[in-house]
Amino acid sequence: MLLVIDSQKGIQTQTAECIVIGELLQRKLIMVVNKIDLLEEATRAAQLQKLNGKLRKTLAQTSFDSDSTIFNVSALEKINIEDLLDNIVSQVEIPKRNKDAPLVMYTDHCFSIKGQGTICTGTIVQGSVAVNDLVEIPAIKEQRKVKSIQMFRRPVQTAAMGDRVGICVPQFNPKTMERGILTQPGYLNNVYAACIRINPIRFYKFAIRSKSKLHITIGHDTVMANMILFKSVNNKPTEEFNLNDEYEYVEELEPTINSITEDCIFALLEFQTPILAAENATLIAAKLDLDAQSNCCRLAFWGRMLWCTHANNYALEVLPIFKVFKHKSKQGFIQRLVNEHEIIVENLFSKQGNREIYLGKQVVLSTGETGVIESTFGQKSKVKVTFMNALRPETLNELKGGRFGSVKVLLNYKKYIFNKQLSLVQ
Repeated sequence: MLLVIDSQKGIQTQTAECIVIGELLQRKLIMVVNKIDLLEEATRAAQLQKLNGKLRKTLAQTSFDSDSTIFNVSALEKINIEDLLDNIVSQVEIPKRNKDAPLVMYTDHCFSIKGQGTICTGTIVQGSVAVNDLVEIPAIKEQRKVKSIQMFRRPVQTAAMGDRVGICVPQFNPKTMERGILTQPGYLNNVYAACIRINPIRFYKFAIRSKSKLHITIGHDTVMANMILFKSVNNKPTEEFNLNDEYEYVEELEPTINSITEDCIFALLEFQTPILAAENATLIAAKLDLDAQSNCCRLAFWGRMLWCTHANNYALEVLPIFKVFKHKSKQGFIQRLVNEHEIIVENLFSKQGNREIYLGKQVVLSTGETGVIESTFGQKSKVKVTFMNALRPETLNELKGGRFGSVKVLLNYKKYIFNKQLSLVQ
């Protein structure tokens, strides 16, 4: 990755964002300070030394080597350009190309040639393709056979990951896809919602909140998504998501200096527009409506898809399976002592509330006794609570003395946010 920095402006918001993206992609880094010709020649060396020092301090907080070479150049005046080019060439490596993986080709231009078909130009980022192969345009769910392939105006029979090519397919309207993706049939499908484990980005200085909206980028596409946060309730935090496990709703994830948190925080992302993605795809969440010129990193967190759904009616068919709950609590007061095993409680529920759904639920007195809501009492908000074991003598003394307000009645329960049938559990 070539990170170019303006010698006069130094480290800006986009500098930090590019470093974060470079870390996620695990790329090598070459730092380039450009426009040094705009610095006063008398103070240029001192200014560059100061800027280079700041850059190294920034790199020390990342996975990149803080001792990496920094090239101070001027593209306009050709200062140190040859040294930079030599270094780039020396670090270029031919990566291992997995030609057997399913085809993914990002196209940047489509046009038709009369009598031949439609030409899609782009770069193959995964797998390979050959003449007569069947390819799919997943955005419109259409498949076409490859008529011919050209690479730098040369006809070829096959092309693989890393190649820049033009592919000719018949009977396809180029206006339906200027930029997009060609894939092996069935490899990519629309994702309507996904679950990830959150990896916070340390430069992001804002809280990450449930029910907020962020921009989600997968591959070359960016869409808005609504977000629900939750965490595992197991004694041993896990990075894996399991639909059979219970998770506790998280209201907010505070800004953190580093990306290491004690809890594994998961996020359910509901995309406002379905997005094409493969299983285990990496995504980046950002608040792109922040001012790009402000001194605030817009990248909030990243993660890999641990679960996703291709069902457009997932809210009715899939989400009720999610066992995400909130801790709820209600407080009431004793209105009357019936006997040592029975009390009447008021103000535990609103007058308009449905008391029936709470019958059989446990309540705890502030003095420690545990009872059960046996029945409703009266026409308004009162209920009858019974105790298997008699109330403690000190509790009875308080109540017999008329000090009902000193003993509180607490009802604690879990409410599942996606499943109304399991909405009230203790």
